[in-house]
This record gives sequence, structure tokens and C-alpha cells, in this order.
Amino acid sequence: MPLTHSLTLFLFRGPSPEAAPPPAIAPPQRGPAKMWNFQSLLGAAGVTLEGGGARSGHGRPSLTNCPGPFLILSTNVGNMAEKRRPLLGFVGKLPSGTAAGNSGKTHCPLCRGLFEAPRLLPCLHTVCTTCLEQLEPFSVVDIRGAESDTSSEGSVFRELKPRALQPQIGILCPVCDAQVDLPVGGVKALTIDHLAMNDVMLESLRGEGQGLVCDLCSDREVEKRCQTCKANLCHFCCQAHRRQKKTTYHTMVDLKDLKGYSQIGKPILCPAHPAEELRLFCELCDRPVCRDCVVGEHREHPCDFTSNVIHKHGDSVRELLRGTQPHMEALEEALAQIKGTNSALQERVKAVATDIRTFSEGYIKAIEEHRDKLLKQLEDIRVQKENSLQLHKAQLEQLLADMRTGVEFTEHLLASGSDLEILITKGVVVERLTKLNKVEYSAHPGVNEKIAFSPKEKAGLCRGYEVYGAINTKEVDPAKCVLQGEDLHRAREKQPAFFTVLCKDATGESMGRGGDNVQVTVVPKDKKDSPVKTMVHDNKDGTYYVSYTPKEPGTYTVLVCVKEQHVQGSPFTVTVRKKHRSHPGVFHCCTFCSSGGQKTARCACGGTMPGGYLGCGHGHKGHPGRPHWSCCGKFTEKSECTWAGGQSGPWSLLRTVAF
Repeated sequence: MPLTHSLTLFLFRGPSPEAAPPPAIAPPQRGPAKMWNFQSLLGAAGVTLEGGGARSGHGRPSLTNCPGPFLILSTNVGNMAEKRRPLLGFVGKLPSGTAAGNSGKTHCPLCRGLFEAPRLLPCLHTVCTTCLEQLEPFSVVDIRGAESDTSSEGSVFRELKPRALQPQIGILCPVCDAQVDLPVGGVKALTIDHLAMNDVMLESLRGEGQGLVCDLCSDREVEKRCQTCKANLCHFCCQAHRRQKKTTYHTMVDLKDLKGYSQIGKPILCPAHPAEELRLFCELCDRPVCRDCVVGEHREHPCDFTSNVIHKHGDSVRELLRGTQPHMEALEEALAQIKGTNSALQERVKAVATDIRTFSEGYIKAIEEHRDKLLKQLEDIRVQKENSLQLHKAQLEQLLADMRTGVEFTEHLLASGSDLEILITKGVVVERLTKLNKVEYSAHPGVNEKIAFSPKEKAGLCRGYEVYGAINTKEVDPAKCVLQGEDLHRAREKQPAFFTVLCKDATGESMGRGGDNVQVTVVPKDKKDSPVKTMVHDNKDGTYYVSYTPKEPGTYTVLVCVKEQHVQGSPFTVTVRKKHRSHPGVFHCCTFCSSGGQKTARCACGGTMPGGYLGCGHGHKGHPGRPHWSCCGKFTEKSECTWAGGQSGPWSLLRTVAF
């Protein structure tokens, strides 16, 4: 029983006052999921488009107006699935095993056979007509506007304007995936590739003419070719050709004699007038025409014979070709560079991969060797500690046995011995017990179980690689750690302050190594939310150098923690005084020397010299007898100046000018 499909096509008519139109409406599918060529679909349904409307082949209109922005086309399509061959399952893709591009000049890239009615696509790939008809098309409603851009690569709507309805059916090129907009006539309206047909004919001739059929009757195999008509003829048509008066003297050639030919022409007939050959060219329409076309549709168009216009049009094509060839050379050069770069990239990747493997393998061996050393060191520590514990245990057990023997003997003597026996044995017992009581022993083990692994501690080089991780038998005790430094409790505004943290173990011995987690926090007493930035430098010997720079004077609290526990003396306060006042004068032995003998130069020490000298001099009255500052009289060179400023210094004496 034949299957009948009910087909409904929704076509976009244009914008309505109520709503804007959608950009594209694809025909809904019912039954098998197939999309049909629009023109073929209407033809199969008995509907033809004429002008702006459509008519049904059955004499009744099939396009009806409906409310809203759509036109609805409804009809029944019977046995449509039986009239077409199955479509390819994947749009535009080559079957498995098909090479990209035309397989030679004579074979279709889809069916892989000789071309049959080959069609040239806008992307210049050639495919059989039947194969193109099997491709699954897609449909969009194309509203052509002044700003729309349509090409074989695709259709982009830059601005939608109310225009006439143009349902656009397209396919994808099976070779390059370029979008091909089909003309109104569908696949059969595409340009025929006559070059491919000529190549197919030559290919067939080289194969003893197998597969070629007569151009006239299309039933029998070809035996001869008319060189005048450029037609392939079977035996019967060849005899008829010679009997006709017009063709009696045409040159007939056997197919076997054409094998050496590189090109075989064939008349190209007009699609509108199949009996006429295309010999003329319409300049206005830019396409070949026949004689009937010239006296009909192209009556007033400028037309000329193809042999007369081929030079002009051939030259324009050659000019385009000359403009395209440099691009090909540039692209080939670019591809060659890409290929060379890719080859260099692959070589470089291999070299770097080798370096990575070599480095990694060496590093792995170094780590494994370091691991083995650490494990051996750990085993040695275990043996050493265990031997020490065993020795201590043996000593204590022996001492305990000796004391038990002495106690048991003495208790037995006192409990069971007579007075005389006790007195006789007393000397030996007293001597033994006295000796045992004087034996010194440690109630605590001489070693402990403390063994730690510090994975972040540098362990030197192994096989040329820096490795990390060390075994530590000492454990830092925050309660034993101490703080050292002259600036421990005092500092100056905007000047660095320093102190040292000395880490020790439970026995009070220096750790002798770094790697401990020392944390230092310095906060103003009145601004606890504004801590001062601190720097902790690990000296790798158990000491840590701490520096910070207070920005304002005042009282600060310093917290020093090791293993998140406060060390000795933490927290403590630091008094930050104002910035150290520098000396405006000179540090000299006397005013006479520093001023070069000037009488008016004075010094804050208060010394004077006879002869009208207002400053101090060696051995004269008021000289302190040692170097001092001329501005404030202090004897320490690295000290803070106490001069209050003004026109005169202390004791109302002018300072010596610094040279």
C-alpha cells in the first residue's frame, strides 16, 4: 500500500503590524526525517510558482491567505518517498574513504564512478547531477534587501527589510563544505561541466569505448564519431547519418582511432532550444545563446559569435588568473613555512621532551639516592638510641638485682639471725649496702624518642640536584628559646630595629640548624589592627635574625612564637622614640683645628683661647681633653644631638661651622 505524506509548508510573507517576522521558517517534517528540494517538492506535488503566487496542477489554488504574517501551503504528496532515492545521512560530507577534492578529472567524489551529467558548483568542484540530488538540502526564507550579502559561502542577513518572499534552498559542497544556494530550477539549473564530460569521453575511449552510448538513440554502444557534428554514433545511426543528404560527406572516425586524441569536442546545445547549438554570446546577459534565442528573448541584446568575443572574455579571465596566481604562490610559500615550522616544532618538542626525561630521571635517581641516605641515617639513629637504651637498661637491671640481693639478705638476717650472728655479719652487710647506696644512676633514659623529618629543610646537592629533607633528632622547646639584641626594648621612628631569636631544645642546647617555624608580630599598642611588617631570616644555625621598622613613635608590643608557642620573654614591649636627631656641627678635636684658626668660631664645650679666640683649643681653658661635637659637646661620635636649635647653642656659644 503506497504511503501518502501530508505536507504543510509555512512560508514567511512579510512583517505584519502585530509582530516582527522570524528570520527563517523551515518546513516541518512528518514521517521519515527527510528534507526535499523546494522546486522538486512543489513539482512532485503538482504545484508551480508563477510570479508572486502559486497554482495547483489539479486546477485549484494551493496558496491561501491566513491571518498573521504567514502563507500556508497544504497539499498531499503521494508516493513521494518511492520516487526519490534515499538521501545521504550526513549533510555535505564525503562517504568514508573518499579523498578530499575531485578524484581526478573524470570521477565523481561521491559515487567514485565516472561523471554522469556533471554539474559545476560555485566553489568549482564537480559532482554528478544524481549525486547532488541525493544530498540533503536545507531551507531558509531569504528576504532579500539592499544590505543582504549572499554567496556560495553562505547567506548573511545584515538588515531585514520587508521584501518579496524568496524561499532559498541550499546544499553543502561534499568536497569543501561550502554552502551552495541552488537556483530556482534546482540542481539541474547548475552549470554543466563540459570539460569533465570531455575528460569522461576520453577516459571511455581509452577503455575501448565501454560505457559510451549513442548520442542520437541512447540505446546502443558507440562505434564511430562524426568529426563534423562532434557526435558519437552507433552502427545503425552511423548508416542513417551517411544516407541523409546534409550529412553524407561528414567525416566519420572509428573510436579506436581516437585514443591518441587529447581533446574531443562535442556540440553544446541550447537548454531552451535543444535542436540548436550554442554559437553566440549575449553581452548584456553574459551567457551563450543560440540563433533562436537571438531572434527571440535576446532580440535587441548585443550578441556576437563566440569566436569573436572569446578573446575579450578570455583576456579578462586570464587577467583574473594572473591576479590569483601570486596568491597561490604566497599561500604555497606560507604552507611551506608552516610545514617547516611544524617540522622544527616537532623536532624541538622531541628535544625538549628528551631534556625533560633526562632531567626527571636524574632528579628521580637523586631523590631516590637521598631517600636511601635518609633511611640509612634513620636506621643508624635507631640502632644508636636502641643500644643506648639497652645499655642503660642493663645497668639499671644489674643495680636493681644487687640491691634486691642486699635487701633480701639483710631482711633475712634481721628476721632470722641471732644477736651474735647479726653482729658477726654486720660489717659485711653495712659495707655492701653503703656501697650500693652510693651508686649514682639516672632514673630517666639517656635518650628520647624524638625523631623528626623536616621536608622543607635544604639537604645540599645530590648528583648535582638540590634536594630537600633532613632528619632531626632534636626538637625545639619554645620555653627554652631566648631573645637577644641591643634593640630588644628600644627603637627609633622610621629606623630599622633588630633582634635575634635563639632556638634551643628541651635540654637547653642550641638546635644548631634552621627550619623551625618562627613567627614574629609587632603591633602598636593603640593600633592593634595595623601590625608592622617584619622580616625573619633563618641563619641555618638555630638563630633567626628579626628586623622591623616602626613608622610612628609610641609603645609597641612584640610577640615571638615558635611552634605557635611564646618563647621566653614574649610578649614584650618596645618604646619607639622619635627619629634620631643628627648633629649639625662637626666632630673635632678643637675649634682652632676644625675652623682653620678662625677667631670667631665657637664650640659648645665652652672652651676659649687667649688672643681673642672664642673657641676651644688643645690645653687651653675649658677644653674637654678629647674629641667632641661642636654643636652639643657630646663625646660619642655616633650619638643623638641634644642642641635645641636657635641662634646659639648650649652655654650661649655659637657652633663651629662644618666645612
